[in-house]
Amino acid sequence: MYADIIIDITHEKLDKVFQYSIPSHLEGMLKVGTEVVVPFGRGNKETKGYVTGFSREAGYDVAKIKPVAGIAKDSVAIESKLVALAAWMKEYYGGTMIQALKTVIPIKRTERVKEKRRIRLLLDEEAGKKALDVYLHKNQKARARLLAALLDEPEQEYELLTRKLNITRAVVRALEEQKIVALQSEQVFRNPVKHKVREREEVRLTDEQRHAIGVFWDDYRQGKRENYLVYGVTGSGKTEVYMEMIDRVLKEGGQAIVLIPEIALTYQTVMRFYGKFGDRVSILNSRMSQGERFDQMERVKAGEVDVMIGPRSALFTPFPNLGLIVIDEEHETTYKSEQVPRYHARETAMMRGKMEGASVVLGSATPSLEAFYGCKRGRIKMLELKNRATLRELPAVYVEDMRKEMKAGNRSILSDHLKELMEERLKKKEQIMLFLNRRGYAGFVSCRACGYVVKCPHCDVSLSAHKNGKMVCHYCGYEEPQVNLCPSCGSPYIGGFKAGTQQVEELVKRQFPSARALRMDMDTTKAKDGHEKILETFANEEADILIGTQMIVKGHDFPNVTLVGILAADMSLYSNDYRAGERTFQLLTQAAGRAGRGSGKGEVIIQTYSPQHYSIQMAAAQDYEGFYKEEMDYRELMGYPPVEQLLAVLMTGADESMLETAARYLKEFAQLADKDKELQIIGPASPNVAKVSDAYRRVLYLKGGDYKRLVEAKNRMEQYIEINKGFQSLRIQFDFNPMNVF
Repeated sequence: MYADIIIDITHEKLDKVFQYSIPSHLEGMLKVGTEVVVPFGRGNKETKGYVTGFSREAGYDVAKIKPVAGIAKDSVAIESKLVALAAWMKEYYGGTMIQALKTVIPIKRTERVKEKRRIRLLLDEEAGKKALDVYLHKNQKARARLLAALLDEPEQEYELLTRKLNITRAVVRALEEQKIVALQSEQVFRNPVKHKVREREEVRLTDEQRHAIGVFWDDYRQGKRENYLVYGVTGSGKTEVYMEMIDRVLKEGGQAIVLIPEIALTYQTVMRFYGKFGDRVSILNSRMSQGERFDQMERVKAGEVDVMIGPRSALFTPFPNLGLIVIDEEHETTYKSEQVPRYHARETAMMRGKMEGASVVLGSATPSLEAFYGCKRGRIKMLELKNRATLRELPAVYVEDMRKEMKAGNRSILSDHLKELMEERLKKKEQIMLFLNRRGYAGFVSCRACGYVVKCPHCDVSLSAHKNGKMVCHYCGYEEPQVNLCPSCGSPYIGGFKAGTQQVEELVKRQFPSARALRMDMDTTKAKDGHEKILETFANEEADILIGTQMIVKGHDFPNVTLVGILAADMSLYSNDYRAGERTFQLLTQAAGRAGRGSGKGEVIIQTYSPQHYSIQMAAAQDYEGFYKEEMDYRELMGYPPVEQLLAVLMTGADESMLETAARYLKEFAQLADKDKELQIIGPASPNVAKVSDAYRRVLYLKGGDYKRLVEAKNRMEQYIEINKGFQSLRIQFDFNPMNVF
């Protein structure tokens, strides 16, 4: 047997796996993740490495393969576990072991260490005064100034002292050489949270919250590490449940990771966690500097952090005693990586929990179909919160049919009912949120008179309008010419939706000139603290109306918001994606949940051209179970996840004809390899964007009932690609159950 071993996993230049033979006395003792000692390089220097896999065949000349010297004695257990997790990710999601390791292990980069320096007086008062007299006598004014200051206060910060007294480094060095002062330095970790923590109010848990915590805690104390879904309506106090669970795990000596989907969520969420756990909490997010990120991992290694909060990358925090992983708003698409390996944080967290003996808690008011399906199949335990924590009612929801508005002569983005309610709220000094549903803006074609949407006859997803005058299906490649008249009612009002947040903001300012409006989208949040500043302004009631895309509807709690207007609810409903109905339902339910969280009664207006669609009907009724049943019937009928599994193979290349040929060969190989004919193979088709940076793209879809079958198909295709030189100029990526259609 031979072992594949990677050397120095935390080095930036990590790019190669080496093969070593396994001596007889170590056979059966090594497993993926084991830290070993191996002879490395020409001098056979003993070096530490990690086992990443095994094989029965030598990759090159057997005479040149060196044996493993032994198992490392002082092995870092957490790094071994993370290497084993990376090996699972490589197998489960595709890509190389190197790509998986770079995702999981924080690579060491040469970051400048931030230091705090202090100057300390080494002499007693009497000796110090004698030395001061000598300096004054010799007219050495700078040295005298420094010594006089230290006689007043014997230890001071270097930067403050030298700046205040206008003293150079040479002066300090001179006193150091004379053994009069000592310069001390300590490493200071950059803390990304610069806010003053507000005093945390005592929270009284509801019976439902206490029951959910009780179920989790009974299992935990018995040593059972399960997967749970905290399924609660918006405002049911899921965060309080997480915090109580974490508190108990920490008291048992464990550590916790809390994943949140968006940077916009961190401010409010982190403040609540800081209020409870203080400096034992740290955060990660993509807007932090490399130095700040590096320091958080150093703080973890130094044992200064017990709770890490962040997006999906925080899942790989190297905690040695991980006891709990929480994934808040688990239905969010941002938990799926768009880089190879295209892992999903939900499945990867469950695997890390299984490997390290940690519980995994998912939470959502609108769970993903995968999580709810997992509950139905017994893989996940359901913990329900059916009522708001304040026991206040859910908001009243009205569905406005924009086809009727148009017939009545209202061509505005705002319906008459929404305008009336906005007028009313502004008079009462209450706040309003206007949510523009821009997700899935992929050029679907709809009729504004009757709501008809042009769909693919083979895949039941909308066709996308292309500049060449054609409408294309991005699943199977079906296309037809663009239409100028609605095929259903003959109206000329057929085309794409063109409104953005800026147009909405301008319209609102014209309609309500005295109102203070804030816009929150990608443009207004480019700065490092852009999200925080806008949310803080709105939370402090310095604005009346907040206009934004989906980033404004995720988890924010503004007690004075009593009206939410959802503009263009259909935008995500007809994106060319089989998950369109699920995403629309989730977005609308989350948006509606922002209203009436304080003492005022909440109201929500959903504006749509498809009021009869079950996603919109069920979102208005806040009926998840009803939606789940309807959507699962559709997924079962069409053979989409989670009922069946889907593998997308994305191929990219500079030569279009070579790419076409390679895609065809790969499809033929996949068909031949599927001897039992258990997989449905669709394509190759041109994806949503067929050419990027002069590189052409094609996509192949494989569908099947068993995930393992798709993994086997992926493994066979990877081998086929490796041995065929024609594929070398192409970039090929695998994506299981993709979140976005290519």
